[in-house]
Amino acid sequence: MSENKESRPRAVPGSCRLERRRLLQGAVGATVAMALPGAASAQGAAAKEAPDLAKLAADRKLPPLAERLPKSPLVVQVEKAGRYGGTLRRGLRGSSDHNGILKIVGNQGLVRWNLAYTEVLPSVAERWEINADATEFTFHLRPGMRWSDGHPFTADDVVFAIEDCAKNTELYRSPPSAIVIANKPGTAEKVDDNTVRFRFAAPYAMFMEALATPLGQYPTLFPKHYCSQFHPKYGTGVAEAAKAAGMSDWAALFRAKCGDVEIPSRWGNPEKPVLDPWMIREPYAGGATRVVLERNPYFWQVDTAGNQLPYIDRLNLGISQDVESLMIDAVSGKLDIQDRHIDSLQNKPTLSRNMQKGGYHLVELIGASSQQMQIYLNLTHKDPQMRAMFGNKGFRQALSHGINRAEIIELVYLGQSEPWQMGPRPGHPWYHETLGRQFTQYDPARANAMLDELGYNKKDGQGFRLRPDGQKVFFAVDVIPTLAPDQVDALELVKRHWAAIGVDIKVNTIERALYYTRGDNNDHDAATWAGPGGLDPMIDPRDYFAQHPQGTRYGLPWAQWYVSGGKEGQEPPEHQKKRMQLFDQARGTADLAKRGEIMKQVFDIAAEAFEPIGICLYCNSFGVVRNNLQNVPPRYPSSWSWPNPGPALPQQFFFSS
Repeated sequence: MSENKESRPRAVPGSCRLERRRLLQGAVGATVAMALPGAASAQGAAAKEAPDLAKLAADRKLPPLAERLPKSPLVVQVEKAGRYGGTLRRGLRGSSDHNGILKIVGNQGLVRWNLAYTEVLPSVAERWEINADATEFTFHLRPGMRWSDGHPFTADDVVFAIEDCAKNTELYRSPPSAIVIANKPGTAEKVDDNTVRFRFAAPYAMFMEALATPLGQYPTLFPKHYCSQFHPKYGTGVAEAAKAAGMSDWAALFRAKCGDVEIPSRWGNPEKPVLDPWMIREPYAGGATRVVLERNPYFWQVDTAGNQLPYIDRLNLGISQDVESLMIDAVSGKLDIQDRHIDSLQNKPTLSRNMQKGGYHLVELIGASSQQMQIYLNLTHKDPQMRAMFGNKGFRQALSHGINRAEIIELVYLGQSEPWQMGPRPGHPWYHETLGRQFTQYDPARANAMLDELGYNKKDGQGFRLRPDGQKVFFAVDVIPTLAPDQVDALELVKRHWAAIGVDIKVNTIERALYYTRGDNNDHDAATWAGPGGLDPMIDPRDYFAQHPQGTRYGLPWAQWYVSGGKEGQEPPEHQKKRMQLFDQARGTADLAKRGEIMKQVFDIAAEAFEPIGICLYCNSFGVVRNNLQNVPPRYPSSWSWPNPGPALPQQFFFSS
């Protein structure tokens, strides 16, 4: 590419329509029927605000609205003009459901997804330019935009968040993956108060999409004027302050005060300024029975009539200790919008029967995931004997043939799925049949023969196989019952199926925080999760190779090696390293056809390696919405990368009565 072409910017005035996302229009976009947010100007409209804020402004306890909004607020094209007021009720589950807050508050990043999960749109950044080889991204922020405490939001905040925080090795063992390409983090530099430029050492064609996900929030996460007081580069006596607070070091104090993308303390400090529609008033802290958030008076979005959002005054997120309590609240009409924790197929008949009594209706959530439940055997197990057993591909294939998927689908998923391993969903342009269908046939005779041939032909008095060292073939499978009760039920059936071929397992139901702790310490034998990457294989490829240091649970130390550029974790085998190299190449490839060719190589190698063991194709799910809650679309995606219902902009939801 010539120097002239490389230096010529590509203007993106209103949105970034990404080629890869066009492929998903048929799968998702055509099913969503709500007007999408636009980026039109609100100039000339008579701006209005909530009555409580208008009174504060009239009493001079708050600046006038014109001084609180940016010069060019984001204008949301609402389906219906809303009315101010009300408290939205939603449920959380226990002490580690912080992402339940993120999903309703939304992630206010530089960019955002549209409703159809097909296009990246302006958000905090009102426009941007990308150079020809996708190594340089220039973002234009909204002049006059402010944090929730009224302090200006500028390029200094973005540079601080990236250069002083995300890239600080005392805060992060390795820089967040969203800002890394070719094992090198990008740089953020201030052009002027309202312009910031990111530069990368290699083409990063996926950067805009990465920024639209929750893990792309770092540029807007840490207000410099507040968080810098807990940073040793700017604050004085930070180490002493950490010690006085009982913290191990300044980084622990920083996290306690300023949070992170997905840790509970993000929602535990009412003093931290935010860009969100609502601000924490009653924090997510130990012993809390609810979390309360109230309207941000400086929120930077308006509807087409110039009315400042959000319409709803506050969020009341009750904390339940079990799903049964959430279900009781749902059927009795005490939750205004809820899918999290109650969206299992087993609950759908009950929720459907009680719609009239509870005054709610069901909305459809379109599954972006691939797999309803993956079983990840820990191929990097600390015990050499377990590592050798799990690392034997024939052992994994035998276990897969020993699962009666048809029975699980019928009993647990009510016949609403089909046998499946992993990979892009059928109908996706990158669908890979071998990756999705191999070893899904229920064949216990073949499974027994394979295990015999592998040397597990001796059995104990109960009929369970013995390893070559004489120990029983036994392992525990970690599962989170509060997050995925269906996986507990499915695992109980798998336990019975595997017992029939001489393999004993424990269905190890544990709390979510312990699940992550065991993974972080590489202490687990095996674990389950819903396999991602069905509609978004480039956004969440954790199953295709060791990419996610908390999510690739068959090889977390390999993933740590990948994200740290080889500085931490364990060096993976060559077939893993090859996939890592190919994926990095695909992330930097703007041409969609070429990107697909590269990813096919990744899928080919993953199919040959056969690491996770899948059960069935991910099912669409549902949520409950109170009938008087307006502007909620009838269908929308369900994904961590599209953190439902956040991209549907809950700030424009309102109560009709």
